[in-house]
Amino acid sequence: MNLFLSTPRVLLRPLSGRVAGLAMAHAVVFAAVYFFAFFTRYDFTFDWKWFAVYAATVGGLVVLKSSIFYALGLCHVSWRRVAFGDLLNLLWGATLSMLVLAAIDGLFLTSGRFGGIRHVPRGVILLDWATTILVIGGIRAVWRSVHEELRPLFSRQPARSALIIGANQSGELLARNLMATSRSPYIIVGFLDDDPALHHTRFSGIEVLGGVERAGQEVSRRRIDDVLVQSGSVTGRAFRRLLADCTAAGATVKVMPAIDEIPGVTADDRTHVRLRPVAIEDVLRREPVRLDDSAVAGLVAGRTVLVTGAGGSIGSEICRQVLRFHPGRLLIVDHSENGVFGLEQELARLEHLPPLEFLIADITDEERLDRILATWRPDVIFHAAAHKHVPLMEANPAEAIKNNCLATRLLAQLADRHGVGTFVSISTDKAVHPTSVMGCSKLIAERYVQALSKESATKFIVVRFGNVLGSNGSVVPTFQEQIRRGGPVTVTHPEIERYFMLIPEASQLVLQAAAMGRGGEIFVLDMGESVKIVDLARDLIALSGFTEDDIEIVFTGLRPGEKLYEELYFEEERRVGTPHPKVFCALHRPAELRAVEELLESLREVLDEPAHVIRARLREVVPEYAPVPGGIGVE
Repeated sequence: MNLFLSTPRVLLRPLSGRVAGLAMAHAVVFAAVYFFAFFTRYDFTFDWKWFAVYAATVGGLVVLKSSIFYALGLCHVSWRRVAFGDLLNLLWGATLSMLVLAAIDGLFLTSGRFGGIRHVPRGVILLDWATTILVIGGIRAVWRSVHEELRPLFSRQPARSALIIGANQSGELLARNLMATSRSPYIIVGFLDDDPALHHTRFSGIEVLGGVERAGQEVSRRRIDDVLVQSGSVTGRAFRRLLADCTAAGATVKVMPAIDEIPGVTADDRTHVRLRPVAIEDVLRREPVRLDDSAVAGLVAGRTVLVTGAGGSIGSEICRQVLRFHPGRLLIVDHSENGVFGLEQELARLEHLPPLEFLIADITDEERLDRILATWRPDVIFHAAAHKHVPLMEANPAEAIKNNCLATRLLAQLADRHGVGTFVSISTDKAVHPTSVMGCSKLIAERYVQALSKESATKFIVVRFGNVLGSNGSVVPTFQEQIRRGGPVTVTHPEIERYFMLIPEASQLVLQAAAMGRGGEIFVLDMGESVKIVDLARDLIALSGFTEDDIEIVFTGLRPGEKLYEELYFEEERRVGTPHPKVFCALHRPAELRAVEELLESLREVLDEPAHVIRARLREVVPEYAPVPGGIGVE
């Protein structure tokens, strides 16, 4: 590394009482180091001749080095927070001082002036340089080390021992932060990391004790109070196993923010780290999404974007993600005035927003939708509006068909008529081998959008994914409310499983898929591994501070239309990768538009009939629809 690349600028720096004190301390050290350099140069013997040179020059040397150190900011560094960058600056300051001292000595000191000694010996100058670095660097390092090691003994808070999961840059920074701040009660015992090359090495003096699978053993062996996990560093099943092992061994698991979650923090910075309890998002943690920002910006930036169902969990998050890419205008459409109002209040707090239009509209109302598209001429439509509650749609199949099928057809036709560039329809894994009216209605919507794509200049794209964590009406808020009331937590079946992803992740991948689409594709998001709902219930009970003895889990039986597990692909669909690792394409031959139109008209004929008649018609026209009788099980 080139030393001069890291040199600080020479500036006139403010003088405070603290800085003045540090400058005086440096001056005392400079004088002592200069004396030690002479004493060492003359074989640790005292002689009045060299002492005369020392006495005549020490004042100038102290003024010179103090001025250089002050100008370079080396008197402003907190000794409790010294870092590697500070040591590099110290090397630069000492080297500059040595060069200036040697130049002055060679140019201005005259021969014979000090009893035959013509100038300060070169060995003294070199010894002074080296000793300055060693002494000042050593004092700073020892001061910081003593402060960090002895701080817990003088803290008003009881000391707690802790393990940190992840021996990377983030883990080291957070360990140093926790040890340095007076508000932290922690004594960091060690790191755990799955990289074998790091085992039994040390970071900031703290040993990497082994892999993450040893967490339970180390907690028991070393009587660890807390296990600190960096946000996002442990995913899915591994986090659940870590949580179970540590809890069984008597330790509390807490989450630390990663570096990029702490505003303005770099590797040499310090800030007070606020630990938080484990949340269900941590237990189901998935790898962070990395978008092709240029592709998404090409789809959205400067364009008019319309989002239906914008007051819902997915629709509102799509709006937030779209705003990151600076659309020319955002049209926020929903039938729920409460949802639109909530999003309006949220966005009102933000700055530098494009023009926003908050529009109340029923997506089955052709006249209203036509007026919106004719007025605002959207370039991109994200169609997230849908009826999605499975048991409710079993009891109200006509509404599912109106809202999910006929309204999607209407909006797609209007998009084609008004020259919309891209139309993205949000689908669900329940559309695959549907056992519910809701899933069947979304399958029909998928087929219509694909069929229309073959005959339209508009790019029609379908994005299919599973459950999103914390969406309106999803299982997690329901469980949390049941726990708040003291239980019981109701699970339909001990073997039921679901895919889950986070709302921001799903919304970001919807944008990514839309940017990649050429028209006619069904994109399927990578949902990871499925999770047993009963395990999710147990995790939420534990995270709420209870046990199953406190909060009972009751199995109620599968509800109408519900199946034990969801699927993402039909057998006839071929899963094909895309440039993005979390987005796949389900390839199969699209249906003919005329056939889907006839199917929809057949359903329209029975919308005023009883529910069982509508479900019977669905079975007739959609062969893949296999309802579960009474919702009591699946084959």
